[in-house]
Amino acid sequence: MGGMEHESQLLTPRRPTRQIHLGGVAIGGGAPVSVQSMTTTKTADVEGTLAQVYALAAAGADIVRCTCNEQAAAEGLAQIVPRSPVPIVADIHFHHEMALAALEAGVQGLRLNPGNLRKETEIKQVAAEARDRGVPIRIGVNAGSLHPDVFRRFGGATPEALVESARIELAYFEEVGFEDVKISVKASSVALMIAAYRLASDTFDHPLHLGVTEAGPPPSGLVKGAAGIATLLSEGIGDTIRFSLTADPVEEARAGRQLLEALGLRERKGLDLIACPSCGRAQVDVIAVAKAAQAALEDRHLPIQVAVMGCVVNGPGEARSADIGIAAGKQKGHLFIRGKIVRVVPESDMVDALVMEAEKLVAEGVEARLAAADTSAEAEAAADRQALLDEGGSDPNAASVRIERIRHAVEKEGSGPASGTGSGPASGPASDTDGNDASP
Repeated sequence: MGGMEHESQLLTPRRPTRQIHLGGVAIGGGAPVSVQSMTTTKTADVEGTLAQVYALAAAGADIVRCTCNEQAAAEGLAQIVPRSPVPIVADIHFHHEMALAALEAGVQGLRLNPGNLRKETEIKQVAAEARDRGVPIRIGVNAGSLHPDVFRRFGGATPEALVESARIELAYFEEVGFEDVKISVKASSVALMIAAYRLASDTFDHPLHLGVTEAGPPPSGLVKGAAGIATLLSEGIGDTIRFSLTADPVEEARAGRQLLEALGLRERKGLDLIACPSCGRAQVDVIAVAKAAQAALEDRHLPIQVAVMGCVVNGPGEARSADIGIAAGKQKGHLFIRGKIVRVVPESDMVDALVMEAEKLVAEGVEARLAAADTSAEAEAAADRQALLDEGGSDPNAASVRIERIRHAVEKEGSGPASGTGSGPASGPASDTDGNDASP
């Protein structure tokens, strides 16, 4: 459902990368793009962290990262990992001992920041241990924490500097025969992030983890994250993603999942509600109805596209690609499935009827619900449509009046004294009869 079967085929084909496995989740090598997020709890708080992990998984996260910055966190991971519904990645900051402890705890992945963990011997020790345990590592380069040597050599956090930082770390891994790697080159600047990942995609064949770091709170953080991640995914770059928001991490997981669904890169798992912006013909408060429908449907996790349209004149036709929708008209709600009117209900029952029909649609399928349509609904909708046209005319927004005023204003300006004299804005080089420039 969702009318999204072919969207991904319209994007640039995904660039081939190696495939790694983080627990039961495949990354790269043609696997579905995965969604990641990170807990904000103290990892030592086992029950609190698990509650957040479960909430993240329910919101669409395939992988969850937890900080491992102290012994208590590592001990917490030993209890969290076996009870988690998704693979757990340990985020390592400055101490390689914490990486080794996280591996002992049974984590399915590590994230190392080359700008923070800098000693070659320690990096190789962690890589060798991860190799022996079959645990992948993300080389997590961040523009805000580049190694000082790299920063100086490139004169700042440039795309080349970010990619070079990842290349140096990767070379350490290769020296101990460890290749189970994914790479990120994040920045808080969307433009820098995009440029860095494009270069990384040209440089490495390892899977790439996409994200705009420190994007901030919604809505601006969502805009930044979507701008960077969607741009790269549309170019075929990226194998796993994270929105880094200053918010409840559940919002990160939900945003990531919705973005992938919108691009057709993951099968629809939740609701996609679309609505018209309203116009002079609208018979209801479209914003209020859309909000009520969103609230009523969202928690049901129905994998469908739902349309809320302001009028029955154009609504069903404009939203015919939606799985189901409702359009207002003459104190009535006109339920439609894939553009076909199936039922007419009182305006006060619009949202309840929409929810009921949506649940039946998911349970029974499109063909069954079309077959169960009220045979008189189309005729009743046609009558309501004609009544609205008779009442408001074919131009309820008075666009034709505005067009006439525009034409009048242009004609009046063009007939003034400056017209054709060469001194006004309409003057220019002489033209031949075909409108081509005939000046020497």
